Amino acid sequence: MKPHDCTTAPAARPWLARIGDGLQRHAPLIRRLQWLVVAVYLLLIVLPVLTPLPDETAHLWNHVTLIAQFAFWGIWWPFVLLSMVLFGRLWCGVLCPEGALSEWAARHGKARPIPRWLRWPGWPFTAFVLTTVYGQMVSVYQYPQAVLLVLGGSTVAAVWVGYYYTRGKRAWCRYLCPVNGVFALLAKLAPLHFRVSEQAWQASLDNKRVLPIKAVDCAPLLPIRQMEGASGCHMCGRCSSHRDAVTLSARSPADEVVRLGARDADGWQSALILFGLLGVAIGAFHWSASPWFVTLRTALAEWLIERDLLWPLDADAPWWLLTNYPLRNDVFSWLDGGLLLAYIAATAIALGGLCSLLLAAAVACHGWQRQRFHHLVQALIPLAGCGVFLGLTTVTLSLLRSEHIVWPWVNDVRLLLLLGANGWSLWLAARIGASWQRSRLRQALALLPFCAALLWIDSAWGWLFWWW
Repeated sequence: MKPHDCTTAPAARPWLARIGDGLQRHAPLIRRLQWLVVAVYLLLIVLPVLTPLPDETAHLWNHVTLIAQFAFWGIWWPFVLLSMVLFGRLWCGVLCPEGALSEWAARHGKARPIPRWLRWPGWPFTAFVLTTVYGQMVSVYQYPQAVLLVLGGSTVAAVWVGYYYTRGKRAWCRYLCPVNGVFALLAKLAPLHFRVSEQAWQASLDNKRVLPIKAVDCAPLLPIRQMEGASGCHMCGRCSSHRDAVTLSARSPADEVVRLGARDADGWQSALILFGLLGVAIGAFHWSASPWFVTLRTALAEWLIERDLLWPLDADAPWWLLTNYPLRNDVFSWLDGGLLLAYIAATAIALGGLCSLLLAAAVACHGWQRQRFHHLVQALIPLAGCGVFLGLTTVTLSLLRSEHIVWPWVNDVRLLLLLGANGWSLWLAARIGASWQRSRLRQALALLPFCAALLWIDSAWGWLFWWW
């Protein structure tokens, strides 16, 4: 038995705990699986660049570019997000290619200490916004060069950070990964986590007969003994059974949001929810389908032509700055690029700003406290996550539609998912309000502006899926 293994007989342990132990026991197999995912990932981002763009005769099953598009944007990203809600950050710890590459580089690199700039708490919000907006500017869902630039660039950065900082850890994943913040938020809802028993940990320290215990090789640099939630844990299982105190366990999907959010929620998390997931992300899904965008572009183009200001209508930006594929008749002018940025920014301000005001009003019903505001914002995580999932699946459905595969019941499923996410968010808000005070009247009054915020967010998806 390894020094840090559990001393409890395996048959006596709950089945979830045995699964966690299995992740630890089969760590070498998981590493091999990670390298297999790395190989597939690299093939999907490199091969399409070496292949001509698909023509009208290409299909999902016979052209590598379409296969890669469907793999990345049709299956990979939507269902990675879904996995966060179901299993926590299991993807990060077991399958993520960037995490595996960054950790490998860190094992062979300079092992420098993590600098202060890298530990800035605003990176999850900033990296998500910049990556999302830039991806829209270069049409990352459509063109393999853009995929190589955005995803490949992120991978190169992950390896670079791993090579220079820490020894065998994942500093990139902990601080700079563009989706780290999103994954951390969604993992708060997961019904699984590695529970740490302080009593068992202390008993292990007090037991003088126990052999020296090897420290846990925690890749995301978490303090295992103080770990309470799932948002930072990569669910790799390396700490399972450590000191007989760490076990994979079930929990309420409200636990981390309601209980820990009262202490841990902060302004950067609120910004990511309100202005990132519910603002920038919705704007990114909206603009290409919005008739308002087309109307505004036409009006501005006519205004510029009337005044003989023609340079904004030029389409001479390089493809790595703005979409520029003349052979596909897909070219962005400087006006298009500016309007895209303005549309996404306006959407983020409108959705995030009004939601902030409504949630502030809800908190005021209980007695204003800034920490309560950040706490209540966490109740929007289910609706925010559901919206991004639905937005990404529009790419899935678009690719299937090009193959004449149409499911007429899709909008019904979208409606059911949105209703379920609204109900989940409302339930969390009610639980949070009840944790603040016992007055049923104030709790009910506070839910009115919160419901208005839900409807405001729902209206954005209503325009995209039903009204336009």
